[in-house]
Amino acid sequence: MTGLWVALVTLALGTVIGVVFLRRNGRVRDTGSTQDRLSAGDLGVGLGERATLVQFSTAFCQPCRATRRILADVSELVPGVSHIEIDAESRLDLVRRLDVMRTPTVLVLDAAGNIVKRASGQPRKADVLAALAAAVPAS
Repeated sequence: MTGLWVALVTLALGTVIGVVFLRRNGRVRDTGSTQDRLSAGDLGVGLGERATLVQFSTAFCQPCRATRRILADVSELVPGVSHIEIDAESRLDLVRRLDVMRTPTVLVLDAAGNIVKRASGQPRKADVLAALAAAVPAS
């Protein structure tokens, strides 16, 4: 009987962890810190005029491809927003500094390079557009 209880508890715990993971996947959230800032030197290219979408990817990451398309669409749709994709394997310095734990990870930067929003996993296009509203000053 004890083995049955252990199996049921393990199954319940696994289910809870899976539900939490799925609910957080791709969700755009505040960074909680105003200290994080990226410069053109950190990224290897210039920042967007109004905002920058930074995507950390790896070569065999399927959600990274879909995220690339979403962010490219958004950067074409919103004037002054650029999209930069960074190979996480070749930029371990930034991965460690920014605590990137999985790919894709998307950072939304304001015009000064301050990280205002962050998403781990594939974000929805509508969520990226909403996150840009926090980064792009009203014109």
